Amino acid sequence: MPKNDPAVLKNVTVSLPFGIGSASCEADPTERNAAWELYVELVTRVAVQPMEEDVGTVREAMNSLYSLFASTREILRKAGPNVGASHDSVWGIAIAVLNHGLRPFLSRWHPLLQEWEAQKGDGVSPAAHEKAWVKEPALRAELEALRKDLEQYANALAVIAGVED
Repeated sequence: MPKNDPAVLKNVTVSLPFGIGSASCEADPTERNAAWELYVELVTRVAVQPMEEDVGTVREAMNSLYSLFASTREILRKAGPNVGASHDSVWGIAIAVLNHGLRPFLSRWHPLLQEWEAQKGDGVSPAAHEKAWVKEPALRAELEALRKDLEQYANALAVIAGVED
């Protein structure tokens, strides 16, 4: 017996981060597939996983976050206009997360990190130089807060995609 496609979810309501609020949408197959692709992109990123204090670099996390813009654009472009353009659509949710969550964070921290990285001396590893930055603990703390918001976004995408936690 064929398995039913759970894409026919009616009136899915999700709670969203970054002060976006909540959204209610009907997850048709196009939106469900786009939500699944965005979910996979998000939960497989280093920046969305908890970052131990002495593990990894904030540069690696920043690059991972920045690349979400390109992958989100590609997923939405591929999904086409049927993915919706309203606030209560996968498109609207994804764009709001980029513009209200990631963009402000990256706009603030990327130039500061670049400025610090430009001061690295010869013979110093990028990780050691980064760790010596006085602002590195604050950046890691904000990365953790952002990670929690992105986790909420991932949970919303999972609901829209119809996947179980």
